[in-house]
Amino acid sequence: MIATSSTIDELIRTQNPFAGHIVVRPQQIWGKSFPDVPSINAHASNAVFEAVENIRKGKRETVGITITAEKGLGKSHIISRIRHRIQVEDGTLFVYMSKYDNLNQIKYQFLQTIASSLRAFGSKKVMQWQEIAAALINEVKNWKYTPEQYISIYPSWLSKYSIKAVDNLTELVLQIKPEITNPYIIKAILWTLSTVHANYATYWLSGLELTQAQAEAMGLPNHKNDDKEAESLSMVRQILDITSHYRVPVICFDEVDIADISDTGFTAAQLIASLVKDLYNSLKRGVLLLAIYPATWNEQIRVLPQAEAVIDRLASEQSDRQPIELRHLNADDIVAVVRQWLQEFYQENQINPPHNLYPFDEVKLREMGRSKPTIRSILKWCADNFVTGVEPPLVNPSVEACFQSELVNIESSINELLEDEAEISYALWLAFNSLIGETLEGVTIEAIEKVPNQEYIDFKIIGNQKKVKIGVDVIQQAGGAYVTAALSKLIDYKKYHLTRGCLVRSKKINRGAVLAKTHLQKLLQKLGGEWVSLQAQDIKPLLAIALVYFNSKSYDLTEEQVIDFIKQKKLAINNPLIREIISDPSGQEPDNLTDDELPMRIPQSISDPGDNVGLNLSI
Repeated sequence: MIATSSTIDELIRTQNPFAGHIVVRPQQIWGKSFPDVPSINAHASNAVFEAVENIRKGKRETVGITITAEKGLGKSHIISRIRHRIQVEDGTLFVYMSKYDNLNQIKYQFLQTIASSLRAFGSKKVMQWQEIAAALINEVKNWKYTPEQYISIYPSWLSKYSIKAVDNLTELVLQIKPEITNPYIIKAILWTLSTVHANYATYWLSGLELTQAQAEAMGLPNHKNDDKEAESLSMVRQILDITSHYRVPVICFDEVDIADISDTGFTAAQLIASLVKDLYNSLKRGVLLLAIYPATWNEQIRVLPQAEAVIDRLASEQSDRQPIELRHLNADDIVAVVRQWLQEFYQENQINPPHNLYPFDEVKLREMGRSKPTIRSILKWCADNFVTGVEPPLVNPSVEACFQSELVNIESSINELLEDEAEISYALWLAFNSLIGETLEGVTIEAIEKVPNQEYIDFKIIGNQKKVKIGVDVIQQAGGAYVTAALSKLIDYKKYHLTRGCLVRSKKINRGAVLAKTHLQKLLQKLGGEWVSLQAQDIKPLLAIALVYFNSKSYDLTEEQVIDFIKQKKLAINNPLIREIISDPSGQEPDNLTDDELPMRIPQSISDPGDNVGLNLSI
């Protein structure tokens, strides 16, 4: 509709399309993106597209590309553009890594990244894992069925042949892929076509332990924990060998410019560079993309041992072996970016503005081009100045806008986030830190401490003149061995100087995990510990504000501003999860837990959809 002055002014007062979008989130890489102007830094994205095309045509096998740019210049925007472009094309896979929680287990984290990335939808609107599974069956059976057809037939297939259906298919695949030394990888990929088993299959493929019942039902052995890094790297190589036969993998590493250092003294960027070198040497075909700051390239990558060999692989397409540099915005770019964002905003609200840059002035926007700004600075300026009437002075974007934006992003990915122990732990740690000096549930919180050299107990809450010492551990993994190990630490009050252990978990503990159950009984009934149920509605606001806090510099906020916001909005002190952790224990297991058991019964009375798709059930 054609907007009246009052209509459009009211819209602008109540909605700001730029607020909270200064930082690119992983959800925008994978899901609904932000407005993009493909011509901006097209030389960088085109280099990736050209590399994919050359690999498809057999002109190249593996290509390494590094993009360098200062903070806010648009590295993640380029990766988002690449993801959304290749998503609609057949014949590619996309893998994206931007979290490096434990630099001492970088290969294990990369395996989890691959498993998580391939859970995302590909060009056929099914999981990328399922695309590969369908391709495997089609090759060995000389069929041409779609993943959707296989997904529809799997219940009847399993009903007719039981687990032997997957066993037989696995054997057939191994006959044409003798180089795969771990046959269970093939079996797990084939299980992804069963909607009942898909989540467990991808869980196993990420290197995590299944319950014994689940492992037996699917014929998958649980992983050895002797050397996670070596086992993970072996799985990574074999998964990429399998997938690259059918699709060109585009593997992107982003956000590596962090200050953390591994026990061996290497930074995240150096570890990822070494990993890329290894992948380049072993990958049959694919594109490896690294996005980093120029200073990181010069001060960390170029000083690596055997730096020349690493650089040759990180920038294999550049004749001078230098990264591709992103350019600052000029006047035309600024106008194009702002116009694109406003166009989508007004179209979504079915409003025709007075002109396509309203409420901004084109002359003012073009003037900013003289200083060669970053995309981030332009979006920040637009967020701060998206008003009608007199242009206000520049101010920091509000924490509220950033919080609301992160909350929206979390809504679309909460199921995956509920499995992320590190994210949940960080959100709880921040919430309790904001409560230092406060008294709730009879406990005056004095300090939040990390437990040195301990991977299970996430942090300790110290209160009431050190008379209260609560050890908190978030445990979302399903495997009995992992849960047992974590609980064994949580009940060791003497060693870890605890007065209470607190387990935070949303799932039941498997009935077959006898030792874990024994530890749990001791925690709840003998030691006065507690099991707090993790509920999505309680953790969502804490996750959202934790993301704002973690990215405060990018949002041009101070950590103090975020903490003040938490206090003003009472996000922590009124949160049911926070209050339950600090309150007196009930001594009972929660009654609102989700079932973590795999349904053991294979459907027996499902009509055969194979007749509808013409799929021969014979295997």
